[in-house]
Amino acid sequence: MNFDLNVVPFSRRESFLAVSLLPGTPDRPEGLYLRTVRGGDDKFGEAFLIELIGADGSPLPFRTDARPERIRLESGSGDAEICMPGGATVRFRARGCGVRLTFRTGAYDYACPAVGPSWEVNSFTHECRFLLTPIAGHLHVEAPWDKTKTTRIAAEFVHSQDGTTTEFAVEEYRTVLEPRVSWEPFDDAAQRVKAEFAKWLQGSLPVPERLHAGRELAAYITWSCLVPAEGNLTRPAMYMSKNWMTNIWSWDHCFNAMALVRQDPRLAWDQFMLFFDRQAENGLIPDFVNDKYELWNCNKPPIHGWTLSWMMARTDYIREEQLREVYGPLSKWTRWWFRYRDGDGDGIPQYNHGNDSGWDNSTVFHRGIPVESPDLAAFLILQAEVLAEIAGRLGMAEEEAEWRRLADLTYAKMIGHFWKDGRFTACLSGTHEESEGDSLLLFVPVLLGKRLPDNIRNALLNGLREKGRFWTANGWATESVSSPFYAPDGYWRGPIWAPSTMLLVEGAAAAGDMELAREAAARFCAMASRSGMAENFDALTGEGLRDRAFTWTSSVFLILANEYTA
Repeated sequence: MNFDLNVVPFSRRESFLAVSLLPGTPDRPEGLYLRTVRGGDDKFGEAFLIELIGADGSPLPFRTDARPERIRLESGSGDAEICMPGGATVRFRARGCGVRLTFRTGAYDYACPAVGPSWEVNSFTHECRFLLTPIAGHLHVEAPWDKTKTTRIAAEFVHSQDGTTTEFAVEEYRTVLEPRVSWEPFDDAAQRVKAEFAKWLQGSLPVPERLHAGRELAAYITWSCLVPAEGNLTRPAMYMSKNWMTNIWSWDHCFNAMALVRQDPRLAWDQFMLFFDRQAENGLIPDFVNDKYELWNCNKPPIHGWTLSWMMARTDYIREEQLREVYGPLSKWTRWWFRYRDGDGDGIPQYNHGNDSGWDNSTVFHRGIPVESPDLAAFLILQAEVLAEIAGRLGMAEEEAEWRRLADLTYAKMIGHFWKDGRFTACLSGTHEESEGDSLLLFVPVLLGKRLPDNIRNALLNGLREKGRFWTANGWATESVSSPFYAPDGYWRGPIWAPSTMLLVEGAAAAGDMELAREAAARFCAMASRSGMAENFDALTGEGLRDRAFTWTSSVFLILANEYTA
């Protein structure tokens, strides 16, 4: 397996470190960077520019060859390798050339000698420290002290006069780091990482042979995007990406949990429960979390009941202990929508912003906010139903009956409120003025499957099949391609997304149309295998857009390829 460092970062399981090729900007030269994804608010987290250098200190051009266990940097004068044997350690080895690390300094950053030949670089920007330690060869550091301004920090690692190999390590830490007694041989470290990833890949969901390359890439992205339980993160967590989407949003994590539930059910449970660990007393869960903080200004749709039901059908890990753990938080999250998001009191909860739906700029929100939308009602119906099932399994008969009543009442209101003239609509809360555009979001109630009357179910399935509307050679566009609001790179106004595809594939299957479900899954998986695990895709060309190393795309690819494309 080989991947492009311009697109996919080099990292490993449970690490905040990554290596990427980044384009030049007015304040950053183009090049290969060692980065940190701590904090979530530093777009790329560039820490060190990595250069190969000749005997005179001049930079050498090089090519990169990136694999899960190591990066090779190849120049005409010498070569170097980079390995990440642990979550906080990056190892370098160079032959025939040296390596220069130039730190991107900010206010208060400094470097000073540490124990033995090591140097410490203290980064206020990234709220961490880096220890630079030569293992073979010499270290020369340029770090002039000037208390009035930020100064250049550069470290050059060169081989000794009687050898041709330079080897060193960069270790990340927060407070203190005890000196190493010895170092594992570089090749042994790389082989150990190779074996770690091979084990992860072996456990990933199997897919047809034609999709094996996509499976390897998806498995690498999910493995390498895990970060440790640290700071604000209560459990080991899978970031959406280690490019710049270095957070976890409160519906993204559900898809990652689903892909893991048969591979590593405990890790899957950690992904699912992560946001409930941060839940407010009123029931709200944050919009996103990272190791440093959580954001409360928006939220995401309540797909958690649907997710939990899906996971329960595929593992016996979720037993009474887990059901008791989740029942209270999921109940509070459900009640929050009816208590705090029903501004006109009609029993139909609303989205106060497009971001709350996960479909940020969908045309459903074109006329304004807040918006009542049938997808939200469908999610809450499914959530109330799974809460009823859990209450029943836990022997809480009265609460089971209450949840079933809420599900039935919400279902009746959804049909009466949103089904008009043979289609689902969305509307402004209060005035009930209908939305503009032709958004795929309005087809999400197909998740209710055979609960829906035949006429509604058939209308939804026919709309999903209609040529010249959403249905393309690559799957479902999020806005009709014939809509005046359609844009090829219009975020939720055109491009194909993994979560919308997953929801509607599952909806088509629940509605009894397995042919449509399988064909949509096949088109999506072929596109992702060809174009990479992008945040979203041009609906007509299949080109990957935005962040092209996304975990929920990887997870949805693995699920759909496994369950629908055999």
